[in-house]
Amino acid sequence: MMTETVQKKPGRVKILAVFILTIIMGYGLFILPDIFFGVTKINGGKIGINLLLIALFQFVSILILLFTSLKVLRKDFKYIGLECSNFKSDIYLGLLFGALWAILQFVLIIPNTGGANRADIAGMLDMYDGSLVGTISFIALGVIGGGISEELFNRGYFIKILKDVFKNPKTGIWISSILSIIIFSLGHMPNDSLAWFDILVPTIMYTLLFLKTKRLTASIVAHGIYNMSTILLVYYIYN
Repeated sequence: MMTETVQKKPGRVKILAVFILTIIMGYGLFILPDIFFGVTKINGGKIGINLLLIALFQFVSILILLFTSLKVLRKDFKYIGLECSNFKSDIYLGLLFGALWAILQFVLIIPNTGGANRADIAGMLDMYDGSLVGTISFIALGVIGGGISEELFNRGYFIKILKDVFKNPKTGIWISSILSIIIFSLGHMPNDSLAWFDILVPTIMYTLLFLKTKRLTASIVAHGIYNMSTILLVYYIYN
């Protein structure tokens, strides 16, 4: 008689160890291309086609890292929210919230807090090279490197995997969500109250979209739409 082999689920200690290692490696992969082009200044540094290369490196490396980590934990991408159910409604939800935050920023917040003199706007202006390829590459960085890669890593993986460390799923989901918001915001290195406001509001919005839908589609679309809108609007308003 054949007996089925029953695989035991990973224990909480193993989940936590794999989670911590994955998070450390993930942030290293996000930072690595920035440091490389920032230090070497190859082909102009963080500008033009190099922005597309950064986006592709982040996307591919993070995808491989998460695939490996999830495989070790006997999970898949669907477990962390990457699925197509209610696809249209999630897209509309993401478009609505992403566009709303972009409108609030460029109609009310940015013009009344320094405009082109703001550090973040000045930093973005330094990354435009005036070419169509450069602009498309910048958008790719915002959508692929930001909207897709960051949501997979910081929302889907971070929240769903860290949640499994806790005995109580409800406690786990809220603690992991709050930690995700804090760590993701710190990763953008805000240095004053305005910078904190600018990163906390959308981060909380993306997280709530993920928690509400239990899928990544809405948060990916909202994040990508806001980043793309910001890149285009800064170029046409302040360049």
